[in-house]
Amino acid sequence: MLLREVAAHGAFGWRASDLAAHCGLDRATTQRMLACLARERLVQQRGRDRRYLPGPLLFELGLSVPGLAAFRDACHAPVARTAARTGGVASLYLRSGDEFVCAARAGTTSILALSSEVGTRRPLVMSVGGVAILVALPAAEARALVARGLARIGRQGEIRVKSVERMIRASFACGHGVNAGDVVPGVNAFGVAVRAPSGAVAGSLAVAGSADELPAESAGAIVAELRTQAALIESEAGRLLAAWPAAGAGATPG
Repeated sequence: MLLREVAAHGAFGWRASDLAAHCGLDRATTQRMLACLARERLVQQRGRDRRYLPGPLLFELGLSVPGLAAFRDACHAPVARTAARTGGVASLYLRSGDEFVCAARAGTTSILALSSEVGTRRPLVMSVGGVAILVALPAAEARALVARGLARIGRQGEIRVKSVERMIRASFACGHGVNAGDVVPGVNAFGVAVRAPSGAVAGSLAVAGSADELPAESAGAIVAELRTQAALIESEAGRLLAAWPAAGAGATPG
């Protein structure tokens, strides 16, 4: 749980006291665990502010995952085409329990709201890409995930929760992920599910940009392009995607 939360904050990092409170652990226990993880280089502590960040051993271990390089290579071209043909920032997300993790990204933007990078981890409900995954899941499973996700982000305030709820309602009504300025005014985003060979939902392909770059009236064409590129990912990386749905079936603590 500690590793997952440290990874979720990426370059921003955690203070030990905040991490302990977030995970429901006492500070002394958290400090001991972090010290052990730091010795193994699974986390590292930044000198200037003493915040804990992901460690280099996580990267080294990831390099040993069978097929990982081939998977990234297979996904690169479809993600890049999505960005080029829509004019937005395209991202490939993989499901990880109640969360998504950004596995690939293409395109550039000056919009701070689109600052998530490869490795970013968030609850499924917090992004159009995550909601695209929810829309494609069986109804009972999706409802449970939405409830848990909204409970997790409740600490961010009622306004935030309401905006996420609007995005979720619109997406389920459309049958794909859609955010027409619901979460951040002036920012539109669309997403479709990506499936493994078994048919299980492994992740999603999404694109985001300003309302001028991705106007609502172009939603049909944008979603059609997403579906085309998602199908190519399923075709070119399908065997490699088979590893992710099994991991996605479990709930994420916290």
